[in-house]
Amino acid sequence: MNLLNPTLLVASVAITAIIFAVVVFLSRAGLRRTVGALVASIPIIPMVMSYDRIASHFGLWHYPSVTAANAPLAWYVAAALGYGAAFGLVGWRVVRRWEIRGLLVFLSLFAVFGVARDYGYSMTTRFILFGPGPIPLLADLFSYGSAAAVVQLLMRWIVGSARSDALVRRPKPRP
Repeated sequence: MNLLNPTLLVASVAITAIIFAVVVFLSRAGLRRTVGALVASIPIIPMVMSYDRIASHFGLWHYPSVTAANAPLAWYVAAALGYGAAFGLVGWRVVRRWEIRGLLVFLSLFAVFGVARDYGYSMTTRFILFGPGPIPLLADLFSYGSAAAVVQLLMRWIVGSARSDALVRRPKPRP
């Protein structure tokens, strides 16, 4: 998989935009919460770029199809839109329902999902390659968990607690 392929870059942003729109609809997020999730995901871009640069420097992981330590910017925009904003809204609904316990479970599962996804890509597509031992996987776990935590924290700071806004569509009452 070549990260520098322009078609792949455009497709990745387009697909994550569609996924974000679907999550907005299914989560019943209002405009305020939707914009809050988008804004809260912006810091993910430099954050994950820094993680990738540090990981490349220390031999934790790298992307074989790029010569620099970082992937193209469009790749990070897609990640912020999908893993930041879309999953940020999923986390918002989890926190809305189960509060702090839900947040802790969400962050843990999200981090494990991210590492499993990356490791799966490493084994099947060679899109990302990890260094030897458990340290690269633990660092990847930290990168996913901390990025998701930042999105949740910023969403709370920007638009308030998970219970502070009403859901867009209300279920119809039963007769």
